[in-house]
Amino acid sequence: VRKVVGRLIWECEDEQSGAHEHRPVPELGPNDVLLQMHSVGICGSDVHYWQHGRIGDFVLTKPMVLGHEASGRVVKVGSAAKHLKVGDRVAIEPGVPREMDEFFKNGRYNLSPTIFFCATPPDDGNLCRYYKHSAHFCYKLPDNVTFEEGALIEPLSVGIHACRRAGVTLGSTVLICGADLSVERLTVAKELGSDFELTVKRGDAAQQLAKTVEDMLGAQPHITIECSGVESSIQTAIYATRSGGVVVLVGLGSEMATIPLINAAVREVDIRGVFRYCNTWPMAIAMLASGKVNVKPLVTHRFPLEQAVQAFETTRQGLGIKVMLKCDQNDQNP
Repeated sequence: VRKVVGRLIWECEDEQSGAHEHRPVPELGPNDVLLQMHSVGICGSDVHYWQHGRIGDFVLTKPMVLGHEASGRVVKVGSAAKHLKVGDRVAIEPGVPREMDEFFKNGRYNLSPTIFFCATPPDDGNLCRYYKHSAHFCYKLPDNVTFEEGALIEPLSVGIHACRRAGVTLGSTVLICGADLSVERLTVAKELGSDFELTVKRGDAAQQLAKTVEDMLGAQPHITIECSGVESSIQTAIYATRSGGVVVLVGLGSEMATIPLINAAVREVDIRGVFRYCNTWPMAIAMLASGKVNVKPLVTHRFPLEQAVQAFETTRQGLGIKVMLKCDQNDQNP
């Protein structure tokens, strides 16, 4: 396993051999910037590629650099990139459209079938020392937003996009499914602002859980955001949501799932998909800079890039919340 990891991660030190994989610093196109990477968060998808070599139809056929939750510092600027300069601290949006197709023109570029996306085969990610990215998809960070907060804009963007798809607004009652089996994660959710927490036990019936949710809230939620992709949790989400409400599916599980579709249909419960995000980085940066959203407590573990194997193992075991890798040997600060 360690040898596989050593091949998957750019410049990662293999704990057994001490070897690194070196690649040349990439050459820039006119609209690119070269970044000295600083902070890269580990996502469940990174671990899944490491362990299984595929997610659905995305299959690894050659070694791939992981990492897509990232921030860094500009060290070189392409000739046509005008809004960034050397020294700027930036957050990286990992999905970059390759062509001006109908999805790009409609503002839903995340759905473009030819999009480049960090750490999705065959596209390399940014868990490395130096990384080239489109300047248009690098966003300057305000002085009061740290590199780690910049890296956490990616998972925050998933939440923003899900809320937009769901139509969350002031006064919405929202059920979030996903941390239900983990008491520790529910505790963090409570600390970060949830009103009620419900620990789910394996084998709990979906309809009974839905009734418990209604009893806790005093009413059925307008919106349910399902983040696990587990069939039983999707069932609970549908049963729990009030008639005329919305269920958004953020978590990705098996290709097929048995769900109470007729129950949703006769109650006009809309079921909407979520695929990554689009047009979210400016909003996320504003939320962090204003202090309205605090993502700092989510980082529970930090490792230097040389200890990437240990960092990935920590994530695989479900320890803590967010594991952060530090790519700049001279700056290991948040």
